[in-house]
Amino acid sequence: MRIFLEVYRSGSLSAAARKLRIDVSTVSRHIASLEKALSAPVFQRLPSGLKVTTRGREIVSHIESMESHSLAMVQTDKAILSDLPAGEIRIGTMEGIASFYLASQIGKFNEKYPDIMVELLTSPHQVHVNRREADLFLSFYAHDVKGLDILPVGKFRLYLYAHSDYLQQYGVPANVSDLSHHKFISYIGDLIQLDTVRWLDDAINNPKIIFSSSSLVAQMFAAASGTGIAMLPEFMKAERFGLQRVLENTVEVSRVVWLSVHSELRYLPKMKVFINFLLNIFENDYPNTPGIRLE
Repeated sequence: MRIFLEVYRSGSLSAAARKLRIDVSTVSRHIASLEKALSAPVFQRLPSGLKVTTRGREIVSHIESMESHSLAMVQTDKAILSDLPAGEIRIGTMEGIASFYLASQIGKFNEKYPDIMVELLTSPHQVHVNRREADLFLSFYAHDVKGLDILPVGKFRLYLYAHSDYLQQYGVPANVSDLSHHKFISYIGDLIQLDTVRWLDDAINNPKIIFSSSSLVAQMFAAASGTGIAMLPEFMKAERFGLQRVLENTVEVSRVVWLSVHSELRYLPKMKVFINFLLNIFENDYPNTPGIRLE
């Protein structure tokens, strides 16, 4: 069951073998044994890789439930042996909030909980908590997935930013209608995975995009070079890079930060303290956080 679950998550026999540190032939043999016991295939062998079958998908949730109970028992036993929560926590989230906000906060958490090691995984795509790609996932949207609890932990605003060199050359917009004469920086439209990052479209009708990137960091530095105006989250503190807000009191967009956590692991000591830490930093830095507390 453990080998089947790793193959399902990895997508190939070889990747699962590397993760489990066993031979590919051993992985293949166990999958074949499972299929024989079930009298049905659990994977389709395709040129692009393995695809789980309907029968295989039926047993995934049962195996993941077994895994969750096992992990919960182990983590609870560790907590009993220590005065403070211990273990590892892997947080999956997007590049901007990871690099420009969370990374700078981890030191505070470590001072309070030195026995918890935090791993920060950045990805432009959804990180699947139910497949154990991460313990927690922070995103700008709430997606309903069986077995997961989805919690609002914070809220932030986004503003238009431009460098003084750009504003000196093209002028400072006095109102929203002036923006039709300006150049903008945004995401690559057909590569956007999450509609919630189409924040520029929420603020301006038909902006003239002259540079686009799948990287929010690249967008910010393009704006810092005077290329155009970018809409950036306030947590990036773009002022550090010579950028200033444009029409601050007129153009503003906000997003809620949602946290996904496996329902059966949510109340582990290490999870509880980290989730409450997230709630506290968002509440302190960006008030009116719509979050909750885990007692």
